[in-house]
Amino acid sequence: MNAIDLFAGCGGLSKGFIDAGFDIIVGVDNDQAALNTFERNHHGAVALNADLSKQETFDEIKRLAGNRTIDVIIAGPPCQGFSVTGPRNFDDKRNQLYLAVIEMVRQYQPKGFIIENVPGMAMLYGGQIKDEILKRFRAMGYNVDCKILCAADYGVPQMRKRLVFMGIRGDIGFPHFPEPKLSPEQYITCREALSDLPSREDSLGEEIDQYCCEPRTDYQRKMRGDCSVLYNHVATNHTQMVKDTIALVPEGGNYKDLPPGWGESRRFHEAWTRYDGNQPSKTIDTGHRNHFHYEYNRVPTIRENARLQSFPDDFVFTGTRTQQNRQVGNAVPPLLGQALGEAILRIISEGDNEL
Repeated sequence: MNAIDLFAGCGGLSKGFIDAGFDIIVGVDNDQAALNTFERNHHGAVALNADLSKQETFDEIKRLAGNRTIDVIIAGPPCQGFSVTGPRNFDDKRNQLYLAVIEMVRQYQPKGFIIENVPGMAMLYGGQIKDEILKRFRAMGYNVDCKILCAADYGVPQMRKRLVFMGIRGDIGFPHFPEPKLSPEQYITCREALSDLPSREDSLGEEIDQYCCEPRTDYQRKMRGDCSVLYNHVATNHTQMVKDTIALVPEGGNYKDLPPGWGESRRFHEAWTRYDGNQPSKTIDTGHRNHFHYEYNRVPTIRENARLQSFPDDFVFTGTRTQQNRQVGNAVPPLLGQALGEAILRIISEGDNEL
């Protein structure tokens, strides 16, 4: 089946859909650096830098699809506008990017769609925004539901939660979210995800480098696959003061564990957080200043954060370090995307067989 990825970023969600068996026709975004990474890793998919609020973008997607049916639309539109405009101003131009996804579903009538967003959107204005989105898709003839999913349930070594809307065209079936693959006691830990990677204590490393040992866990073997080259594993060159401050934070601790007079410049919830090697990581963000390796006195490398997001090692991030951090942090974990792709593929296939 064919899918298009809107607000694709570097392509974490579509990477998961590829692994579930989909062909990605095009990924659309306005972040060229992220699209460069998308194109580097999604062979056969077109990376389209375009404005999704414009009809000509819809026309260009249709041209790129050619005679191929767009079976599924996947999207991660920003929802910042809703927090400003409120439910009564749903059609405000500040919400045009979310509205573009609704309009694209209306024009293309795909068999199904997946839209993901931050969990807080579910409760925005007492849930009125969420309810309006559900209402609009139902009015177009889709059976649609939404649920907050935790990435760790699907084999991602990260406690990342996302609000997911799943819609199935009314003539095909009903949405069913994927069942968790792991129970909390089975969650993949930071140590299980990262312990085979070079420490970078003696050198910062190179963008293209070598592994230092064989994989030690099933997850590490899964992430390496057939990859024989270590990409994007370059450490940050911290000042000695930063290293000394990190060294004072125990595994699983944060700024509250620092002695008086240390780390005074960062005093907020996530500041100076050192991961617990025996737990999944906290949510990977787009910055790189507040979370630290469970063992070494530094922030995680791009590759380590990519591992915690479940990107395989042969998925290469391009651009500046800041751009790469933003790409990794903004992405939907591919293993969560794969679980969603497998679920919607099964529903559509069963529905097609019944037609």
